[in-house]
Amino acid sequence: MPLDQKTILDAVKEAKEKSEKKNFDQSVELVLNLKDIDMKSPEGKLQEIVELPHSLAKQNKICVIASGELALKARRANADLVVERAELEGYAGKKRDLRKIANGYDFFIAEAPLMSLVGKVLGPVLGPRGKMPIPVPPTADIVSLLAKHRKTVIVRMRSQPILQCRVGSESMKEEEITENIQTVLRAIEGKLKRGMKNIKVAYVKTSMGKPVSIRP
Repeated sequence: MPLDQKTILDAVKEAKEKSEKKNFDQSVELVLNLKDIDMKSPEGKLQEIVELPHSLAKQNKICVIASGELALKARRANADLVVERAELEGYAGKKRDLRKIANGYDFFIAEAPLMSLVGKVLGPVLGPRGKMPIPVPPTADIVSLLAKHRKTVIVRMRSQPILQCRVGSESMKEEEITENIQTVLRAIEGKLKRGMKNIKVAYVKTSMGKPVSIRP
């Protein structure tokens, strides 16, 4: 499985060329089919959070669960949703509202002292989705955290040895998408026992387009 820039760049260009033009900015996705993976081992439950060098055109939506000063700073930093303690307690048992929040936001950041309450109220809906909140201290630099997670992706293996994540959009420069792909591959390489040798085949595709294999 090659990591060199030209090989990946060629695949990105081909995927964009083969994609039918739509009236919206399609996502560009990386798909990895793995081999020799024991799905019952920790390796088979791989979940990695990867910060990309280039922001996705459609940025992640982030929910911050906090109180006091941290909640105020999160609002000033334009967090997509800020939930304070009283609001969080009010969501308890409201399955429909909880599912709406879980599906509506990509990342959750929670003030550490609230984590036990977060686990009790939101844990049942966030856990299965692989979206459990990232705990931070009340003094956290929420501006930097939001900026970081706006361009972060979760690479997660579910019931099959397949990994898939967004790495860009059609409107982005091909070189930027390529660098994002390289970043994801490096992160995954470090988590697999045999590194790149565990990757059977890698594809690049637009959300509505045909997959193009990354090949030397």
